[in-house]
Amino acid sequence: MQASKTVSKAFYLSLPVLSGYLVLGFGFGVLMQKNGFGPLWTLAMSGLIYAGSMQYVAIGLLSGAASLITMAITTFMVNARHLFYGISVLDLYSGAGPGKPYMIFALTDETYSIVCSDEVRTHPDRHRLIFFLSLFNHSYWVLGSVLGALLGPVLPFNTAGIEFSMTALFTASCTEMWRSRKNRIPILAGLALTALCRLLFGTGSFLIPAVILISLTLTIGRSRLDNRKEADKNA
Repeated sequence: MQASKTVSKAFYLSLPVLSGYLVLGFGFGVLMQKNGFGPLWTLAMSGLIYAGSMQYVAIGLLSGAASLITMAITTFMVNARHLFYGISVLDLYSGAGPGKPYMIFALTDETYSIVCSDEVRTHPDRHRLIFFLSLFNHSYWVLGSVLGALLGPVLPFNTAGIEFSMTALFTASCTEMWRSRKNRIPILAGLALTALCRLLFGTGSFLIPAVILISLTLTIGRSRLDNRKEADKNA
């Protein structure tokens, strides 16, 4: 009974992502079809890669026959934010059991914003909750992508500017985190350090230095916070 309630809770929490992922996934499927990639390619990318913004970027890389080195560097730059995502959820995922590898794989921007909420953190069966939340969100993205690939050829669909949809969804998720979390220092630090790196390195080269600097800052800050908590506990 408790397990079924947890699954139902996960589904309820995933509903805000449902509409976004179906629409954005549909757009990705349409773009894949228009660039000559069939539904099976779309299914494989959404099921095995599952990185929304990177999947949009990958269409151009694949269509332009980019080298493996270019693909690797671009993938790192686009997805490097997950380095400090992982740092901030170490305590949540600790001891998650057999489902932990999938939970790590399925940690997207939108799933992260829900996982970090107090509602998930304080849940008595949070590992099961996070697992099914991740699974539901993943299934929405795959479903939307495949539908887009299948229906794209028969539906009139203007793809101009659709790549910006992932940026819009990420901005909405960040805004929700700002509203729901009391500690906004990580968000402010990320914004400030990104702006600084953009000034120092320029528009085309600031991403990797910013990610490295943010990761170091959050790691050091978390270490100091943990040491402070341990000292307070022993006092």
